[in-house]
Amino acid sequence: MSVVHSDLLIAASDAARPVRLVAQGQGLIGKAAAWAEANGFTGKTGQLLIVPSDDGAASEALFGAGETFDPLTARSLPTRLPAGDWRLEGVEGEAASQAALAFALGGYLFDRYKARPERGRARLVAPAGLDLAEALNIAAAAALAREMVDTPAADMGPLQIETIAREIAEAADATLAVTTGDALLEENYPAVHAVGRAAAPHRAPRVIELGWKLDRTDLPLVALVGKGVVFDTGGLDLKPAAGMRNMKKDMGGSAHALALGRLIMRADLPVRLVVLVAAVENAVSADAFRPGDILNSRKGLTIEVGNTDAEGRLILADILTRAGEHEPDLTLDFATLTGAARMALGPELPPLYTDDDALAEGILSAGRAVGDPLWRMPLWAGYRASLDSEIADVKNDSAAWAQAGSVTAALFLQKFAPTTGSWAHMDIFAWNPRARPGWPEGGEAQALRACYRYLRDRFAQ
Repeated sequence: MSVVHSDLLIAASDAARPVRLVAQGQGLIGKAAAWAEANGFTGKTGQLLIVPSDDGAASEALFGAGETFDPLTARSLPTRLPAGDWRLEGVEGEAASQAALAFALGGYLFDRYKARPERGRARLVAPAGLDLAEALNIAAAAALAREMVDTPAADMGPLQIETIAREIAEAADATLAVTTGDALLEENYPAVHAVGRAAAPHRAPRVIELGWKLDRTDLPLVALVGKGVVFDTGGLDLKPAAGMRNMKKDMGGSAHALALGRLIMRADLPVRLVVLVAAVENAVSADAFRPGDILNSRKGLTIEVGNTDAEGRLILADILTRAGEHEPDLTLDFATLTGAARMALGPELPPLYTDDDALAEGILSAGRAVGDPLWRMPLWAGYRASLDSEIADVKNDSAAWAQAGSVTAALFLQKFAPTTGSWAHMDIFAWNPRARPGWPEGGEAQALRACYRYLRDRFAQ
């Protein structure tokens, strides 16, 4: 299992050694100055130098802050510092708190399938002003999302997502309703059923709905919606091997929705909460849905299937419609939806779609504040016609002339999004494609901390 040790951040330690932030070109004195010069340490961003004591043990660490300190660089420290207790020096206030949270995020380790020799780890003393409990809850939420994404599809199927949702609900005294297999047709989730029906019976599709404080009608209602495609072969429009290799991560939206929901409940934000996840496997079998099929949807719109590899928007159509039945004040959906989003913005910057300017600026501002960036993309009305079908109400693959695949996918979702309150869609990647200290290759939490900060600032006043 993944590790985000609850003791990565600790309240106090008499044995803590300093991690001293050093700006680029900053003068040093004493032994540290001589050691820095001998080792070429200049304070460049991310540089780390361990200063030994007379007996050779680490006495302190110098950490390069560059010209302007970015707290996120502290994500690299847990894997680079010697084991033991450390404290930050040379940074205070919000920057110190953000650096401490970054340290906790950088301590994530996915070693479920490896031998685990006992080893010590670096720990950081919480700086003054840090809400330690909240920082650990945020780090734990990010770790949950990353662990779910990192876990291979054989061990993270629809049932396992349901189990995680059930554990979250039980811990928070929330309700949980699950609709599985052919019952999806009876309960009017036809698109979810169509996408997931080709999977093996023990991996049957399901809709998972968690509710919290729903009887508190005096509180605003927040709906979180997540795409949970546990593995995406592309269906009959089969993906090539390279495109299929990391499709265990195609349930990243569900991981984010559940992790954010757990974080909201642990923080006891003054909201009512609904979390909706459609967990399916887009498999290939004799019962797989086909290109050219016309699917019904919960909203009553018919959908022409142009490409079975555009399945995420189909399952989201049904659960966004279900979210709308709760009449939410705010709906946030998370989905690893399109490769086009990566072509536009790369793996580290997820696009944000909403027609609510205040909501967009609120989420973007929150993301900037916590180092969890997004970039607003347009719901360009001129491309809506690319979704028109000759024989159905809408088609799931946009006409080639529109080209902007992430935009047209968002426009498709907008047709099914709740009409009460505001709606925002995040086309996340949920993955680090390159390894670097603090950012191991594999699952990544994106937009989670930004959305939590936005919700906290908006509702916990």
